[in-house]
Amino acid sequence: MNDPIGDMLTRIRNAQLRGKSNVSTPASKLRAWVLDVLADEGYIRGYEKGTDHRGHPTLEIALKYYEGAPVIRELTRVSKPGRRVYLGVDNIPQVRQGLGVSIVSTPKGVMSDANARAANVGGEVLCTVF
Repeated sequence: MNDPIGDMLTRIRNAQLRGKSNVSTPASKLRAWVLDVLADEGYIRGYEKGTDHRGHPTLEIALKYYEGAPVIRELTRVSKPGRRVYLGVDNIPQVRQGLGVSIVSTPKGVMSDANARAANVGGEVLCTVF
């Protein structure tokens, strides 16, 4: 797998299109950090660590719905393996005039765009959520 974050985001999008309440993805620290930001911002209910039938570690993501519609309307990968996108603190994009969130990997950890601006750090823009 070349793009683990892109794979996780696609699994979330596909599960929400099917109306699933949970989705499983292989575990990694970076995926868990991205899920922490999604949970803190209120886009997912949370996640738990587990194992699959072969004993490999997984993350079970509990998706969030409001009145039958998914809370996440748009989930887009910005920085890809073929084209990394690094931005300074002044250039971190606002998603839909601040209604959405950009998830940024900074030297101080993975955080939302608002937290990155407050900490005055830039970094790699992983994805945007609305």
